[in-house]
Amino acid sequence: QVQLVESGGGLVQPGGSLRLSCAASRSIFSIYATGWYRQAPGKERELVAGITSGGNPNYADSVKGRFTISRDNAKNTIYLQMNSLKPEDTAVYYCNAALTERTYSNRIYYWGKGTLVTVSS
Repeated sequence: QVQLVESGGGLVQPGGSLRLSCAASRSIFSIYATGWYRQAPGKERELVAGITSGGNPNYADSVKGRFTISRDNAKNTIYLQMNSLKPEDTAVYYCNAALTERTYSNRIYYWGKGTLVTVSS
């Protein structure tokens, strides 16, 4: 098992940047996959970015070139660097983790409680 706690959300102007952090309760070195999802008001939760233990990231088309996901195994933390933010990026951002390739394939995830990002002037 693993507990995940997100931080770093807040209010930012369009064009600004934020870095979200997701602190894990255990070593993430062996965790197969970690990712960031978001849910805007009235919309379904969607994948923003994911990264496997092998270091291969993937991104939603809407954030490619603007967001970067990374893992710091020494700090047991997953980051999401968000640049050139737009109002449509406003959402609650959730961190998740799949411990093994099998649970990843079966979409069995652990979730944090989320952090709110608001992009507005």
